Amino acid sequence: MSEADLPALAQRVLLAGGLLGALFGALAQRTHFCTMGAVADIANMGDWSRMVQWLVAMAAAMLGFNALVGLGLVQARHSIYTAPTWLPLSHALGGLLFGTGMVLASGCGSKTLVRIGGGSLKALAVFVVLAIAAYATLRGIVAVARVATVDRAAVALPAGQDLPSLLAAAGLGTTRTIAPLLALAVAAALLLLAATRREARRPEVWLGGLGIGAVVTAGWWVTGHLGHVAEHPLTLEEAFVGTQAGRMESLTFIAPAAHTLDWIILFSDKSRALSFGIVTTLGVVLGSAAVALARGSFRWEGFAGAEDTANHLLGAVLMGVGGVTALGCTVGQGLTGLSTLALGSVVSLAGIVAGAVAALRYQAWRVERSG
Repeated sequence: MSEADLPALAQRVLLAGGLLGALFGALAQRTHFCTMGAVADIANMGDWSRMVQWLVAMAAAMLGFNALVGLGLVQARHSIYTAPTWLPLSHALGGLLFGTGMVLASGCGSKTLVRIGGGSLKALAVFVVLAIAAYATLRGIVAVARVATVDRAAVALPAGQDLPSLLAAAGLGTTRTIAPLLALAVAAALLLLAATRREARRPEVWLGGLGIGAVVTAGWWVTGHLGHVAEHPLTLEEAFVGTQAGRMESLTFIAPAAHTLDWIILFSDKSRALSFGIVTTLGVVLGSAAVALARGSFRWEGFAGAEDTANHLLGAVLMGVGGVTALGCTVGQGLTGLSTLALGSVVSLAGIVAGAVAALRYQAWRVERSG
């Protein structure tokens, strides 16, 4: 590929990313896909509808990503989630902070974008504060503290931290053969668990789950295959065009929130270029808004009072700090990262759920006490 071909390739990656983001936003708005809601529905009402939807999305993303690996279209080692250095404390603490924050803020990073598209001004405020906190944790004062503390608890692994790579390093086969088989086994268990619930009979559960899982898979293909350049004409090294870190990625919404705010503020700075993460972030808002307007559910929404404002802004800070520390959010780790079968994603997801459950119980305790 010549240098002259790179801009056109980048445009194709960005266009595809924007469309995938819009599709995600439309599906989430139409089917009420929400990880925090899934945990809250079980804790408060015993309703598994959205949890079943989430399990189906996990299974679909796993099957899709590892099918791409098996076909040789992408390689797990090109993702940030599968690095051979495992950060268990960062994943666990970041997940706990993020899970707590998403309850206080009435939704995770992706739900915040969906709610902005539906007319929520308080979700817009959450997004801005989340983005600032995430940027501070990526490159600012919180980043210094993060690197000096939790990131020091690093475990060096003999291969990438995704299970197929670890099994291949143990001599049990190649990643191309292990990945699809292992993903099939895990996905089958998730789908079996989902199918045992009566809520699985609802069509929107499968529409949202399968649709969002397919969007995550498509994101991997766009950045890992379509945007892959075996030898960059300038650096002569392998490259992934259109991504922020120069590696393949799929949907995630914490670091991209920081990059989106940075791009908006410094738009005239030519060094600030659009990336796959930015266009998917903006696409989610547009896709959600389109469905909300079409269905007549678009409503302006503001804060109910000072306490509501404080809870949402504190939640935004916790999500920004926690999401970067855990290397992802409920979508970034809970779907995109987990689709690679990475150890860090499992720990992050467990932390997110634990943090959400603790925050929900605290809220219930406060309600009972005030009553």
